Amino acid sequence: MTESVVIDQPGEGRLAHASGDHPGVPRAKVGVVVANLGTPDATDYWSIRRYLSEFLSDKRVVDYPDWKWQPLLQLIILTKRPFSSGKAYKSIWNNEQNESPLLTITRAQTVKLTERLKTLYGDSVEVDFCMRYGNPSTKSVLNRMKEKGCERIVFFPLYPQYGSPTTATANDQAFRTLMKMKWQPAIRTVPAYFDRPVYIQALANSVTDMYAQLKTRPTKLVASYHGVPKRYLMEGDPYHCHCQKTTRLLREALGFSKEEVDTAFQSQFGVEKWVGPPTVEHVATLAKQGHKHIAILSPAFSADCVETLEEIQEEIRDSFMAAGGETFSYIPCLNDRDDHIDALLSVINNELLGWLPLPE
Repeated sequence: MTESVVIDQPGEGRLAHASGDHPGVPRAKVGVVVANLGTPDATDYWSIRRYLSEFLSDKRVVDYPDWKWQPLLQLIILTKRPFSSGKAYKSIWNNEQNESPLLTITRAQTVKLTERLKTLYGDSVEVDFCMRYGNPSTKSVLNRMKEKGCERIVFFPLYPQYGSPTTATANDQAFRTLMKMKWQPAIRTVPAYFDRPVYIQALANSVTDMYAQLKTRPTKLVASYHGVPKRYLMEGDPYHCHCQKTTRLLREALGFSKEEVDTAFQSQFGVEKWVGPPTVEHVATLAKQGHKHIAILSPAFSADCVETLEEIQEEIRDSFMAAGGETFSYIPCLNDRDDHIDALLSVINNELLGWLPLPE
């Protein structure tokens, strides 16, 4: 991938034509960086406030003009919301490792991917993970990759369905980091993988595994995705369509009828019209219609987080039970399941084509 290098010590050398005092050059490698949404560093007020300020100031997430949005955000929302969000994070916090479950799970996914990729490509690949908001930051990880000699990087936002507030903003942050580098690595961003058979099969496996543990078969499976304003759909964001197709492919893989599987959208806020139906209202409607036993999964999240562990398992569950439901079964995200790692590895290998020899 680079011109001849004379090795002076393991992992470092100098260009063959360079003078003796030329700075050491890391051996050329390919980097793989998986990126997730982010997490506060702790559950205290100021940690939550810093995280929410970064998140909600992102124009991909809230695209209102600064003159209209920032006074409302800084003076009102960020005065109150860190208390409620902090309470939500405390209820799911990994106290043993003093971090959010999202961070714990993303690290576990990275460890497994590292093992698989090292087996396939040896020391030619460096693997790491970053967060769009919070730590480890995208900037710090990409700079570290460059220092390790990664002249080419596969940047992989862990969002199966493309969305501008998720996939696009993760890519934006990667490109912002490259803008300040003297010597940029080549970079490939991974496209949406919502319809890849290996991903759909992993989802189907997770449903089948949960159903096998239940005494009563649910009469409805609800696929709950994070919501977006309907305006995004009308402006060309394909997220809503990707979600609908994911549900259809999952249903077909399971062999379920159309009546057994619904699509809904959670985490709505503000006064805009959002894509729907809202999950919290939809599950209550199902209970009132006589569906006493339902199961729910969240295919848009690659790892369990506050939206699944707190919002689904508390707020949405409570809505269903209060409306007359009896059994509410949450199917965990794919997390670090082996079939999920297989699916992610398949996506990565496809993006490595032309950069590394095909694994045998």
